[in-house]
Amino acid sequence: MKTTTLSALLLAATTVAAQTAPVHHTAAATVHHTTTVGCAKLPELSPKIPALPAGLPCAKPLYTLTHTPDIHLDYASPLISPELRATLAGEKTTYSLNYIDTVVGTGPLAKPGKYYTVHYTGYLTDGTKFDSSVDRGEPISFPYGQHRVIAGWDTGFEGMHVGGKRRLFIPYELAYGEAGRPPVIPAKSTLVFDVEFIAQDDQMPKPKAPPAPPAPATAPAKPATPPPADKPASATPPAASKPQQ
Repeated sequence: MKTTTLSALLLAATTVAAQTAPVHHTAAATVHHTTTVGCAKLPELSPKIPALPAGLPCAKPLYTLTHTPDIHLDYASPLISPELRATLAGEKTTYSLNYIDTVVGTGPLAKPGKYYTVHYTGYLTDGTKFDSSVDRGEPISFPYGQHRVIAGWDTGFEGMHVGGKRRLFIPYELAYGEAGRPPVIPAKSTLVFDVEFIAQDDQMPKPKAPPAPPAPATAPAKPATPPPADKPASATPPAASKPQQ
């Protein structure tokens, strides 16, 4: 087991997923890796979220964390309300980053430290689609593992190959935290992302040049000098005959 602290940062895109204020986890989280696991328990999802193709394997945890608070409550006065007591108690919590590979890619295996180019669509569990690069027609790129995206994204592409597609079930602890990102992301929101791993590069891909504006319509060119008006053909008068000698 390995102990690490994960920081949930916000996606570096141009919409709700692009806001850069970090959400930090201050307490330690113990990471559990297992080689054989059963199906993961998923939140109840709205039928508004597109159903996955039949025959896919069940969702499995990519990893599981146990969150241990830094502070333990040794004593609390009877005057303290149950709500405050529960807040101060700081019980252990366990959560997982779950996934389903919907398409197994045939390209290179995802490597840490690369710049990933990804298409995505994000849903709340109630079916609200809060963001989509697919709808905008432009994927996003980010440095994988560099804390430029939420923790669920910064670790959620492990084991994928370029060309692959995956559905990620990201608990709020690995997303926008307890506060969420109102008004779009409510507090303690589990997020569902459909992601497509398009490419990986050593450097940030250059943005595409904007399309050239269409050329203005032009009228047919007019000749500089109008042709002369047709003149009526003139008959040549016969030559006068010479008088006979």
